[in-house]
Amino acid sequence: MIVSEKMYGLGSQRSAIRELFEYGKMRAAKVGAENVYDFSLGNPTVPAPPVVNETIRRLTEELDSVTLHGYTSAQGDDGTRQAIADYLNRTHGTNYAKENFYMTMGAAASLSICFKALTTSPEDEFVTIAPYFPEYQVFVEAAGAKFVVVPPDTENFQIDMEALAGLVNAHTKGVIINSPNNPSGAVYSRETIQSLADLLRKKEQEFGTKIFIIADEPYREIVYDGAEVPFVPKFYDDTLVCYSYSKSLSLPGERIGYVLVPDEAAEHEAVFAAVAGAGRALGYVCAPSMFQKILPYCMGQTGDVAEYKKNRDLLYGGLTDIGYHCFLPQGAFYLFVQSLEPDADAFCERAKGEDLLIVSGTGFGCPGYVRISYCVDTDMISRSLPAFHRLWSSYQ
Repeated sequence: MIVSEKMYGLGSQRSAIRELFEYGKMRAAKVGAENVYDFSLGNPTVPAPPVVNETIRRLTEELDSVTLHGYTSAQGDDGTRQAIADYLNRTHGTNYAKENFYMTMGAAASLSICFKALTTSPEDEFVTIAPYFPEYQVFVEAAGAKFVVVPPDTENFQIDMEALAGLVNAHTKGVIINSPNNPSGAVYSRETIQSLADLLRKKEQEFGTKIFIIADEPYREIVYDGAEVPFVPKFYDDTLVCYSYSKSLSLPGERIGYVLVPDEAAEHEAVFAAVAGAGRALGYVCAPSMFQKILPYCMGQTGDVAEYKKNRDLLYGGLTDIGYHCFLPQGAFYLFVQSLEPDADAFCERAKGEDLLIVSGTGFGCPGYVRISYCVDTDMISRSLPAFHRLWSSYQ
């Protein structure tokens, strides 16, 4: 083969989520979109807040083409990075400056950059907690490191600290956390984050190494019922934050985010330089210029989270009334549901018979569960409930 077998495999076979999304488009063409209940993709239907389009219109009128569409500095626009620093300082009582931020093409780029920046040996390991976003494994292995998984706590979907402690070793370079979580919707509590920080500090001392928390936070603002999302750098110095505006501002296709390297992190200047170097090596220099210019006017804004809560309550209430066992999500826009048979893959295939497109938890490291994405039209949720009932009845 004249190409990389690894890259050929990734390119010739889409992720399970994307594969299901494409299947949904094919079915919609055959039976009509209104008859297909596509819960596959985390693609927000809640519109971006009005300030986004208002700012786009204003900047296209006020700025010349080179200023709006030309290259920024490789690490990002100075004004944008300072605006993000100012916002986080107001929100979390930190003392960041523009030098702490590297602008990226969304959270996927942020994560890939961090893994590449921190990997120094094929023996290096990054640990994550199931359930987890499946692409983590792709990003870690592409960086040349090993991917290690902590089994899920299916009672509370927090972190099994005993299991994590048994997996962290002298080769561990980082622990990847995602809260609010995709796919469970769980929010890691203050107690969980404090326990994680305490554990990793002990492990750093035990092995004489530095272990980073890589906090993947695209859903930070999408929470319900007053849930608190602890700001991880306040608990643990050696933290890198990977953020994306894809979900908070409903801009998934615009690919805009950042890596935060706090001054408190070990060798923070060297780490930031390595982040910038990884961005260069991976071709991620200069995140989309126009959306960098838009961000300073959107700090603290979100899409209508109340719409997601309405969808959550409708879907959770409808499925639990039928008899499904569901974990009540505190954040993000996914419902994690126990499969009606041990093989969640088979359950999802059976659901296709009702044109219900749901994603098996197997790929998320959590067999026996399925993910249902509810960032969809509310009407589709209502129309789907009879199909979920028929699916349930087929197992009785």
